[in-house]
Amino acid sequence: ECILEPLSLPESPGGVAAVESSPYVPCIFCKECYLLAEQNQLLKHMIIEHKLVIADVKLVADFRRYILYWKKRFAEQPITDFCSVIRTNSEAPLEEQDNYFLLCDVLPEDRLLREQLQQKRLREILEQQQRERYDISFHSMCMFCDQEFTGNRSVLLNHMAREHAFNIGLPDNIVNCYEFLAVLQEKLDNLQCLYCEKVFRDKNTLKDHMRKKQHRRINAKNKEYDKFYIINYLEFGKSWEEVQSEDDRELLDNLEEDWSDWEEHPVCAVCLFCEQQADATEKLYLHMQKSHGFDFPKIKSEHGLNFYQQVKLVNFIRREIHHCRCYNCQEKFQSKGGLISHMEETEHITFLPARSTWDQPQYYFPTYENDTLLCTLSDSEDLITEDQSEDIPVVSEDISNLKALKQSSVLNQLLYEENKSQERF
Repeated sequence: ECILEPLSLPESPGGVAAVESSPYVPCIFCKECYLLAEQNQLLKHMIIEHKLVIADVKLVADFRRYILYWKKRFAEQPITDFCSVIRTNSEAPLEEQDNYFLLCDVLPEDRLLREQLQQKRLREILEQQQRERYDISFHSMCMFCDQEFTGNRSVLLNHMAREHAFNIGLPDNIVNCYEFLAVLQEKLDNLQCLYCEKVFRDKNTLKDHMRKKQHRRINAKNKEYDKFYIINYLEFGKSWEEVQSEDDRELLDNLEEDWSDWEEHPVCAVCLFCEQQADATEKLYLHMQKSHGFDFPKIKSEHGLNFYQQVKLVNFIRREIHHCRCYNCQEKFQSKGGLISHMEETEHITFLPARSTWDQPQYYFPTYENDTLLCTLSDSEDLITEDQSEDIPVVSEDISNLKALKQSSVLNQLLYEENKSQERF
């Protein structure tokens, strides 16, 4: 019979490319292979069978490539050229003594390999993060209210932080977001608290526990989450805790106190009526004026609002919008979008209700604990020039009548209102 086309033998499964893409990791010395997830079993095998100890394995960025590299090198040269020899039972007879081999980053070649793997992993992670930052095909559901989100991952993460007080960090600090959310969702599906990781009998009990105990957050001590944060890839051999706990004062001892290159990271405040954020208060005020017809500086000026009244007004509006209720006509809506449309069409958004409605002690307390807008508010007196401020007398606080001061305390008002509401029920 004739062969009309060239034939090819099957490629050896033991090729370098095949091994690197395989889910298995081979032993450095023999033909034993283990799944990458069974890394500890492979290390145990090499200690028992081959007397090899690898130091600081947790700091190796790519365990498979690390093992493949040393498998090749040990085939070329004796192990004693690379490893320190540790003799056990040195005082026992020769036949009872054992030699163990320690492979660690004291060896320049090993340290260079670890640094190269770390840099390669960092490049891959940064590329992945960059793709996720500009990905507009993201689609996922909120873990707490089942609302669907499409577009960019930041929309969902900001929603969970604002509406459910569940903050896993800034979107730009997170990588492999899909996998991260899947891990968290799986824990909730298994009725497991995300912070203390206790398991509960039903979903309602879990929700009550996380709300009352303020456990709507993840456990920073859980190493399972480390791979989802960029900070854990930045420095060779350092975890996020070590990076954050470094004392900068030691670095400043040998440097001149030159702050000319200091760049302050902008803090973003969120619009009162939508998800829009801005790193400057003026930009946010301009957005609210143009997009919603709400002129905060004008309202502040016309009503002569001091700093504390501004705080109460912001907290009042935040709470009403959160409850999807118009703060002028008190009509409730099914969604925030419907509420904003109503308020803009009726111009209820442009003016405030009676001062007695919102100028209440209860609105001293923020509706959202991470409301950055409250930190950017300024009192009207802050705008006075130095020449004007010289003519303003400074009067010390009058503490001569302590009894009157206690009777006019804000806490007394709150207690009075609380007791009054309890009597009604």
